[in-house]
Amino acid sequence: MGRKEEYPSCQDVLGSKAVDAMRRAQAFLREHTTEQLLELAGHTVENLALKGEVADKRHFPLSFSRGKSCDEDLLTGLGMFYVTQAGKIMLDCVSGHYQMSWGYNHPALTALAAEAVQSGVVWDNHANTPGLPVKMLAEELVARAGGAQSGLERVLLGVATGSVACGAVIKIMLSRYLNDPDCSRLGAPVMVSLVGNYHGTDIVAQAMRGMWKGLLGNMESVQVEPNDPEGLQAAFRRFGKRVAGFWAEPIMMNREAILVQEGFLRLARRLCTENGALMALDEIQTGFWYPEVFLFRTLDLVPDLVIVGKGMTAGFHPLAAVLYRPELDILEQYDALSTNGNASLASLVGLCNLRLIDRDRERLARLAARHREGLSELAASFPDILQRVNGKGLLTGLKFRDRQDAMGFHQAAMGKGLWLRVHAYHPGHRTVLMKHPLVCEESAVDHVLGVLRGLLQERPWR
Repeated sequence: MGRKEEYPSCQDVLGSKAVDAMRRAQAFLREHTTEQLLELAGHTVENLALKGEVADKRHFPLSFSRGKSCDEDLLTGLGMFYVTQAGKIMLDCVSGHYQMSWGYNHPALTALAAEAVQSGVVWDNHANTPGLPVKMLAEELVARAGGAQSGLERVLLGVATGSVACGAVIKIMLSRYLNDPDCSRLGAPVMVSLVGNYHGTDIVAQAMRGMWKGLLGNMESVQVEPNDPEGLQAAFRRFGKRVAGFWAEPIMMNREAILVQEGFLRLARRLCTENGALMALDEIQTGFWYPEVFLFRTLDLVPDLVIVGKGMTAGFHPLAAVLYRPELDILEQYDALSTNGNASLASLVGLCNLRLIDRDRERLARLAARHREGLSELAASFPDILQRVNGKGLLTGLKFRDRQDAMGFHQAAMGKGLWLRVHAYHPGHRTVLMKHPLVCEESAVDHVLGVLRGLLQERPWR
């Protein structure tokens, strides 16, 4: 293994200027209270900036901002806060890319990971020889999903990302349909999904949302509007037993945080059962963000397949899973697999994540209620500019009446140090999105609401 003094250090790899800047910024975040950092959000602290020659984005694809300044890029983070390379303090209101469920460098998770390596837990290994944390995480997921009562007793954990997990579910749906002689005589299988669905970057999942037209000749896809029971019934009347599967995200974070209503999902469940189709709930966004872990556990229905990812390991390492009924265990071992899908260390972090959720159940419920009530009050106070509040709990969207207002509000909020997202790139989209991490404190919720209220009153972008 070599002597420890021969190992490359962070300074050797990243350079002393970068490491020194990270250490200064990390120390700054640790030395200040949440309230102090909230006051500093949006301000630049000069001695925290990474100055001089640094890596830029010249080699990135154009869609990833090649040629733009790196000043807004992340230098280091702690909890809900991060410091940019320019030394600006930001409050992350969307949990990174919606996956950092406990914010940046949570002390419990980082300490556990360090202890685990010392205790002998490996980073990753072959799918044929799963470590104890992987098997224990599978058992825990089944129990949280309802166990024998729900029938979701199989777990595919050999997938690293939500896209691969969704791809596995597509393969299960298609395999089941094609292996049924009665179905295969009817014609090409049909996937029913919601307008604005995501379900990953697999080419079939993208075709389900209207991309790659004309390339998939042996499968049809139909999209219905969320919460449109007539449209859903019409799709099933048209295709009947040709429907191989129905897909829905309980909260559509790729479409303005629309909450799919329980009655609509119950209708979909009934139509799937009557026509022999499979119902998949994509909880990649919603899973691990509620005290119940799975949002479907708050609904009066049980899907045939559930997909989770993103927050399962709190952003520590990509890991996803599919839970499904045993009779759907029809894929061969390597039909749906990621090389890093059986990661023992990531699975252990996932188990710890569940313990943290259990510990904070009551606080998380209070936090979500406070956030949602505050947004509702804003919508009631500014009806001329805000149309409604979408979402549920900490996954929310403020829908504006005007697209330019949504975009201007987003930029103004960013200027105040709030890292938010805005959906305004499709016709009709005009929503500012938030997905607070579970590490969020009430003071941070109140601060965000106060900044949003001030911007709605002043409207500096107009």
